Amino acid sequence: MEIKVNYLDNLRLEAKFDDFTVISDQPIRYKGDGSAPGPFDYFLASSAMCAAYFVKVYCNARDIPTENIRLSQNNIVDPENRYKQIFRIQIELPEDISEKDRQGILRSIDRCTVKKVVQEGPEFQIEVVENIDEDAQALLMGQPDGDDYTWIEGKDLPLEQTIANMTGILAELGMKIEIASWRNIVPHVWSLHIRDAASPMCFTNGKGATKESALCSALGEFIERTNFNFFYNDQFFGEEIADAEFVHYPDEKWFQPGPGDALPAEILDDYTREIYDPEGELCGSHLIDTNSGRADRGIVSLPFVRHSDGETVYFPSNLIENLYLSNGMSAGNTLAEAQVQCLSEIFERAVKRKIIEEELALPDVPAEVLARYPEIVEGIEALEAQGFPVLVKDASLGGQFPVMCVTLMNPKTGGVFASFGAHPSFHVALERTFTELLQGRSIEGFNDFLPPTFNSMAVTEPNNYVEHFIDSSGVISWRFFSARSDIDFCDWDFSGSGANSNEQEAATLFGILEELELEAYVAVRDELGAPTCRILVPGFSEVYPVEDLVWDNTNVALQYREEILNLHRLEDDRLAELLERLEESQLDEHMDIITLIGIEFDENTDWGQLTILELKLLLNLALGQHEEALERVEMFLQYNDNTVERNLFYRAVQAVLEIVLDDELEVDDFRHNLGRMFGEATIEAVIGSVLGTVRFHGLTPTSMALEGLEKHQRLIESYRKLHAARARRAGMRAPA
Repeated sequence: MEIKVNYLDNLRLEAKFDDFTVISDQPIRYKGDGSAPGPFDYFLASSAMCAAYFVKVYCNARDIPTENIRLSQNNIVDPENRYKQIFRIQIELPEDISEKDRQGILRSIDRCTVKKVVQEGPEFQIEVVENIDEDAQALLMGQPDGDDYTWIEGKDLPLEQTIANMTGILAELGMKIEIASWRNIVPHVWSLHIRDAASPMCFTNGKGATKESALCSALGEFIERTNFNFFYNDQFFGEEIADAEFVHYPDEKWFQPGPGDALPAEILDDYTREIYDPEGELCGSHLIDTNSGRADRGIVSLPFVRHSDGETVYFPSNLIENLYLSNGMSAGNTLAEAQVQCLSEIFERAVKRKIIEEELALPDVPAEVLARYPEIVEGIEALEAQGFPVLVKDASLGGQFPVMCVTLMNPKTGGVFASFGAHPSFHVALERTFTELLQGRSIEGFNDFLPPTFNSMAVTEPNNYVEHFIDSSGVISWRFFSARSDIDFCDWDFSGSGANSNEQEAATLFGILEELELEAYVAVRDELGAPTCRILVPGFSEVYPVEDLVWDNTNVALQYREEILNLHRLEDDRLAELLERLEESQLDEHMDIITLIGIEFDENTDWGQLTILELKLLLNLALGQHEEALERVEMFLQYNDNTVERNLFYRAVQAVLEIVLDDELEVDDFRHNLGRMFGEATIEAVIGSVLGTVRFHGLTPTSMALEGLEKHQRLIESYRKLHAARARRAGMRAPA
């Protein structure tokens, strides 16, 4: 994690990281102002809070209340050496906690990350650099010694060279990548989380049997998502980029809808139109992109090559972002390597969907087959030794697809997680499946999985697959665990051989699509220095249902974005019109405004917590609609999860509204005690909000220029680096 420190007045310092700002000061006796804790005080507090966190995690997993648990820490300083200290952590536990849980809580404290780092003894490296923001990621790992390179199956270059190439590309873009975390909870399974230090919203995860392979995985995913703008899906690029010569890519094309809002003749082809518009309901206006919002420019569309005949077909960027998420995109050392990964991922997810929705029971992989891969067996045994049964299944559906499945069961909670992975090599597919199972997860994370169900409707409803795709939080059928499999085991192998094995494997995987009579559309992006490709297989690789293009399109943001960002400037008639459209929209009232309008607010602000329900409530107050506001404030307090401060504000709003709406009551009669209850500053804001002298309390004014929205500005700045690189490559001028 990168922490940037700024000098403030006197001895005050400001540390900024992620979406947080921490202020430190020094006591008056040290010539500070005593306005905030000192740096060392934060260090001491971090140890106590980290210990308390692990206690909370332990108790939450076992439904142990923490209301009566108290924890304290004292540091005892050696009088002869003030740098030698004892941190004494004491915990007070209620009598009704069992001896087993008392010992478990003590063991949980021992897992405190701050404690372990201090005990290990961190190494400090102090250096001078010319520009902190341009300091590259120093390859994230050390250079190999001499010719000591590591080759793994499926890669066309050694891991060390792959890491060097990818970090060089990102450094050239001006993106400073940091490793936020590593995990290695069983042998031969590594995972990590990396992110752009300047814009932590741009992040990826990696997995592998070694540290190097996991880092390659994370960097490759970062580059693929950078090349295909995945980090910026559904986000507003700002007015300058929206007005630029190009918005997404120099080879994009813009097409105007036809008469009656018809789809332009230049986009898609007959094959894809039958899939995306089976009922003839799709209109040109449905396909305006969210990123620019420039309906006047038309529908921005991107070129893809139809695999069957090499013809170029233009796909609206809106369609891709709404239906496919990150499915079917990959970076590689060569184009063939990237294509193999793309197609493998597409088969993995399509097969996973079929197995889950059809509630299929898969065959176990025989022990003698698993024995070929002793490192994977060792990892499985390590999990089972910790109390988690593991099932290894053949998901090839009788040798049709190069897909494997590894399922973990958690007897402590009854939850299960079925991980799927794919590759033409049985070994690589199995390794990817097993490492995916543990990617970014701790032992405690296994408690979050849902139990299986016999409810077929819960398994087959479309959103269940979406949840499986996004974070594996969906449910699977108990029928999946039947010992009587629906398909026989197949000891399959789709791998190639020799120097051009990836080319052979790509051809094999494309051949499977042809056998299924499916068409593939391929986009290749290599302008940043690494071959990356995206493959769409209409009717097969979508994540969301095609109906979403009409009924749940993300470009609904364009109906509300400008007005919401200009709330403080709108006259009453515009506010009333906005409220009316929100009420008629049938949008989920608990949807946050971040999602609705594609703007990244700091989640620690009132904007960041704002939902459609709260926005309607604030509009009611601004328009003097007290009865409607009271109805909504009661709903807000019942169902909304907001900060303590914001909830208190609305409790005060509820009280004042009830007074105002009662003809026999006067606010002045309650003013004194309302102030004592809620605080003078809060009650002033509340009364002003109810009487109309204060509008949209807590929401700082902004506009389409996005002033004050630092988090979103960081995201745009990240995209500017990418946009500028594309402009340079195309000989075009990027926005200033």
